[in-house]
Amino acid sequence: MPRPLHLSQSAELLQTILSGDAPADKQMERYFRAHPAMGVKDRAEVAETVYACLRHRRLLEHVAQSTDPAALVAAHWLREGVSARVLEQAGFGGDCRALAARVRTVDVAALPFAVRASLPGWLAERLIAQYGLDEATALAQTLNQPASVDLRVNTLKTKPEELAHRLTAAGFACDPTPYSPCGLRLRERAPVFRTALFRDGLFEVQDEGSQIVSFLLEPRRGEMIVDFCAGAGGKTLHLGALMANTGTLYAFDTAAARLERLAPRLRRAGLSNVRAVALVHERDARAQRLYGKIDKVLVDAPCSRTGTLRRHPDIKWRGIDLPALVDAQRCILAAAAPLLKPGGRLVYATCSLLAEENEAVVADFLAAHPDFRLVPAGQVLARRHIALDAAPDGSLRLTPHRHGTDGFYAAILSRASG
Repeated sequence: MPRPLHLSQSAELLQTILSGDAPADKQMERYFRAHPAMGVKDRAEVAETVYACLRHRRLLEHVAQSTDPAALVAAHWLREGVSARVLEQAGFGGDCRALAARVRTVDVAALPFAVRASLPGWLAERLIAQYGLDEATALAQTLNQPASVDLRVNTLKTKPEELAHRLTAAGFACDPTPYSPCGLRLRERAPVFRTALFRDGLFEVQDEGSQIVSFLLEPRRGEMIVDFCAGAGGKTLHLGALMANTGTLYAFDTAAARLERLAPRLRRAGLSNVRAVALVHERDARAQRLYGKIDKVLVDAPCSRTGTLRRHPDIKWRGIDLPALVDAQRCILAAAAPLLKPGGRLVYATCSLLAEENEAVVADFLAAHPDFRLVPAGQVLARRHIALDAAPDGSLRLTPHRHGTDGFYAAILSRASG
């Protein structure tokens, strides 16, 4: 049952997230560190409430007829079955019975799409234009649900079936993911970071869709590969394992702080073939020295991250400069392409649902680079025994409502041999 402290803390944390610039999970970590008296159960209940309010913010504002965080928390609790009397006991200062009546009587199905789907107008319009109303509705409903916890097995140290057995024995029941050959999905959310299995580097937490992107590159032993936008290195770690810790894997990024977080992860994973390089910009001289020498390049481009709203619902309420992102994607892709040897392969990927960041960027690149062609992703997926169909244009598009993964787009581009 909701408690007064949960109401005030949930409202306070929600306000902090909505008014701040940092990601919701980071702000939650800071908030809980600043409130050490909160127990594990208290933190879990507050976090669950806040994430639900972030997911359904626009609908809750409509129902509550208010933008006040406490009113949004109250409306959420009422929609979850909490009574007006219990809400009064929890300390809500508004008119509990009037709010409860609005929750009971609102016809959600009759509301405009953006309101019932709890999306900003610009995103709602684009999803309808791309997917049509029915599929956009199904997609939005899934985006407003919590994501599963997916693990990527470190195949340098163990096999998926072996790790599944050990995790289950330790109380973390899991199943193979439907598509990724090295993925496991927990049946329930659990603190797997605290296990010895994680500390020993047997797995990383990584969405199944993100895992599949690395398979499209088809890394081989002894190759020279560049992860051009490595960030904290989630896909870098996977690529290194697929290379069997051989060859050379360059992890490039313009954010040195993010690359610094890669070092302990490499040690835990047992990888020694990775060279992390902080670039000043995408055409840094250190990158240019490798022009024409690289077998394969992954461009996991910075994007709107609209495909990750299940995990990061706060993203949709922050300002996104889409034209600036698209310009950056075009520049990064053009800067990464010269790294390839003749006959080399580049995978362009985003975790965006939007065509402007995906198909349009690739189409512009191919128009300006006649020495590149699009490789049908279906051929690669079949070779890797991944039971997914490519899109009609040969790219890979993953969506939460169809595949149970985060939203991802990936296009395989091959440079002419001569």
